[in-house]
Amino acid sequence: MAEAHQAVAFQFTVTPDGIDLHLCHEALRQVYLSGLHSWKKRFIRFKNGVMTGVYPGSPSGLIVVVAGYMSYAKYAKIDPSLGLFTKLATHMPVSKYITEDGQRIAGGVLVGTGLWVTIIFIMRSVLKSLLSWHGWMYNRHGNVSIGTKIWLVLVKLFSGRKPMLYSFQSSLPRLPVPAVKDTTKRYLESVHPLMDDAQYKRMEGLAKDFEKNLGPKLQWYLKLKSWWTSNYVSDWWEEYIYLRGRGPIMVNSNYYAMDFLYVFPTHLQAARAGNAIHSAMMYRRKLDRAQLKPLMALNTIPMCSSQYERMFNTSRVPGVETDAIQHVNESKHIVVYHKGRFFKVWMFYDGRLLYPREIEQQMERILADKSEPQPGEEHLAALTAGDRIPWAKARSTFFSRGKNKQSLDSVEKAAFFVTLDDTEQRYDPDNPVQSLDRYAKSLLHGKCYDRWFDKSFNLIVFKNGTMGLNAEHTWADAPIVGHLWEQVLAFDPVIMGYTEDGHCKGKIHPSLPGPQRLQWDIPEECQSVISSSLEVANALADDVDSHIIPFSEFGKGLIKKCKTSPDAFIQIVLQLAHFRDKGKFCLTYEASMTRLFREGRTETVRSCTIEACAFVRREERLRLLRLAAEKHQDLYRQAMTGKGIDRHLFCLYVVSRYLGVDSPFLKEVLSEPWRLSTSQTPLQQLDLFNLKKNPEYVTSGGGFGPVADDGYGVSYIILGEDLINFHISSKHSSPETVSTTLLYLQIHTVCSTMTH
Repeated sequence: MAEAHQAVAFQFTVTPDGIDLHLCHEALRQVYLSGLHSWKKRFIRFKNGVMTGVYPGSPSGLIVVVAGYMSYAKYAKIDPSLGLFTKLATHMPVSKYITEDGQRIAGGVLVGTGLWVTIIFIMRSVLKSLLSWHGWMYNRHGNVSIGTKIWLVLVKLFSGRKPMLYSFQSSLPRLPVPAVKDTTKRYLESVHPLMDDAQYKRMEGLAKDFEKNLGPKLQWYLKLKSWWTSNYVSDWWEEYIYLRGRGPIMVNSNYYAMDFLYVFPTHLQAARAGNAIHSAMMYRRKLDRAQLKPLMALNTIPMCSSQYERMFNTSRVPGVETDAIQHVNESKHIVVYHKGRFFKVWMFYDGRLLYPREIEQQMERILADKSEPQPGEEHLAALTAGDRIPWAKARSTFFSRGKNKQSLDSVEKAAFFVTLDDTEQRYDPDNPVQSLDRYAKSLLHGKCYDRWFDKSFNLIVFKNGTMGLNAEHTWADAPIVGHLWEQVLAFDPVIMGYTEDGHCKGKIHPSLPGPQRLQWDIPEECQSVISSSLEVANALADDVDSHIIPFSEFGKGLIKKCKTSPDAFIQIVLQLAHFRDKGKFCLTYEASMTRLFREGRTETVRSCTIEACAFVRREERLRLLRLAAEKHQDLYRQAMTGKGIDRHLFCLYVVSRYLGVDSPFLKEVLSEPWRLSTSQTPLQQLDLFNLKKNPEYVTSGGGFGPVADDGYGVSYIILGEDLINFHISSKHSSPETVSTTLLYLQIHTVCSTMTH
C-alpha cells in the first residue's frame, strides 16, 4: 500500500550511542520528484496567469514596444522619459542614484511599458465592443454579408495570436438585462398557443400589471447586480436551481454519456479503464496548463471557458439547507469502487503520470482483490443518491472525524470517481431496444449505490469493456463534460490503442505501490440512514422509463437539403409527435447556451411556438414548416444573445423573494411545468471525429431523467449525415407518459413521413 511504502522511508532506533537514523533513498527520491512536480505545476499556473492577464498582448510584445519606443526616441532626439526624471529631480536628488544615461533608459522602459499596457487596454475594450454585436447570427448558413466579413476580420485583428483556454475571459461582454416590457411580451407570445382566450386574457392582465408596478422596482436591483457582477444569472442559477434542491440529485439532476455505438476497442475491463483514466488525466493536464483551445464560433468568436475550472478535483458537499461545491486545486489520486469496496489509486509515481498499462495494472489488482466490504461500506454511496438532508446530517455526525473523515476526504478530493461495474452493457444489433435501454439506465443510476453521484463526474467501466460517464450538473453544463468525453473516446482506440490481446500498450511497473483500500467505521445508526437513502433511490430508479434508439433512415444531410435547420426540424418533429401522442401542446424547454457572455451558462428556448402549432394542425405543411423553423431559429438566437425569457424572469423572482414581496405573475410563471424538456448534445471537436472516413466511430450520445413527473426528457445527438440518436425518459408511475409510445409510434413515424 502507498501509506505503508512511505512509512518505511524513515526508520530510527535508540541505542546507547544515540539515535541511529535509517533513510530509504527510494522514498526520499519519490518525495523529491513529487515536490518537483508540484513546483513545476505552480510555475506553469503562474506563467499562464501572466499570459492570460496581458492577453491579447504578450511578454514578447512588451519587448517589441519598449525597444520600438526607445528607437523612436533616439531617432527623434527626445527624452525617452518625457521629462519624468526632470520633474522627479525637483523633489529628490535623482542624479545621486541614477546616471543621466540610466535615467533615459529607465524612463524609456517605464513609458514604453505604459504604452504597452495602454495598447492592451484599447485592444481589450475594442474586442469587447466587437463581441457585443451579434448581427452575424442572423446571416443565412453559407451566405455571410459584407458587414459580417468586415466584423470577423476586426475580431481576428484584435483577438491576438495563439490564445489559451482563458485568454478571452476579460474581453467577453457581460450578459445584458432585457427590458421588462420585452420579456413580458415574449412570454405572452410563448404561452399564447397553450391557453384558451380566457386564460390568456387573465395572464395578459397579470403581465401588464407586473410590467407597470412591481417589475420596474425589481429590474432596478437586477440592473445594479449586472453592473457589479460578471454575470447577473449564473450564481443564483447555481444556488437556487441546483444547490438548494433537497431531493435526490440522481436521475433528477445527474445525466449520462455513452460509449461508441458500434466499436468495442477491447473486452478487458482493466485495459479500457487504463486508457480512459490516462486520457482523462491528460485532459486535466491540458486544463491545468490552459493548453486547450477556447471554443470558437465560426473559428473566430470566443465562448466563455469559466465552467472548465471545476471539472476535476470537485465534489458537491451536502448541507441541511443548501449544498456547496468543494474544489481543490490539486489532486494526485482517483477513487475506484468495485464490488462494495473503495480504493484510493495514486496517479503519479517517479514524478510523472502513470502510463495506461500501469493504470491497467492497478485496476487488475483491484479486480483480483477478494476482500469483503466492511460493514455498511457496500451501500455507502447510496447516501449521495437519496434525499440531501439525511445525507447532510449523516455526514456531519458520522464522517467528521477519524478514519471515516479521512476516507471521505479521499473520495471528495479525488480527481474523479471510477466504478469498475460488475455488469455487462453493450449495444446489441440483434436486440437494439432492450440493450440500449439497460445501458442507459445503468449509466443514469446503476444500482443506486455504485456511483458517487456528488462527484463532478463518474467514469463507469463495465465488465465487458464498455464504458460511460455519469456527471453532476451543478458545476457545469453538458457541453463541458461532452468536450472531455469526446477527447477520451477519440484518444482511446485511435491514438493510444491496444495490443492484439486487448491490453494497453506499454509495460507493467515492477515496483509500483498498489491501490490503498479505504477504511470505514460505519455504526449501525448510520447504516440505517444508508438503507433509507437506498430505499428512496431504488424507488426513483425503478420509476424511470428510459428508451434509446438510433434513427438511421436519414440525418442532417437530407434535412439541410430541405433548407431547414436540423435542430429546428427535430424540435418541430417533437411538437408533432407530442401532439399526436397527447392530443394537445405543452410548455417545451430546449436548452441553449449563453457562453458568448462572461460566465454564461444556459437559457431556455420555448419551442412550442404559434408557428409550430400551426404546422402541426394544418395540411399546408411545407410552407408552415419553414415558417416554424425560422421562428425557432430566431428564438434560439435571442436566447444565445441575452434576450431570452426564463433566466430574466427567474432572477426577477429571486429579487422579489429577497424583498419579501409577492408577485402573482412571477409565481405563476415559475410554477408552470415543463412537460417536454429537450436538449441537443453537440459535437464540439469535429477534428477528432472524421465520421465520413470512419463512420463506425459514432457515439450513442447521452441523456437525462424527466423534469416533470408527468413529462418527457428528450436528448438527441445529430451524428454525421445519416444518424440521429434519441434518448427519451419518463416515469412509469405517470399514466400520461410512455417513452416507447412517444419514440416508436410518434417520433419514428413523424420523422419518416415529414421528409416525403
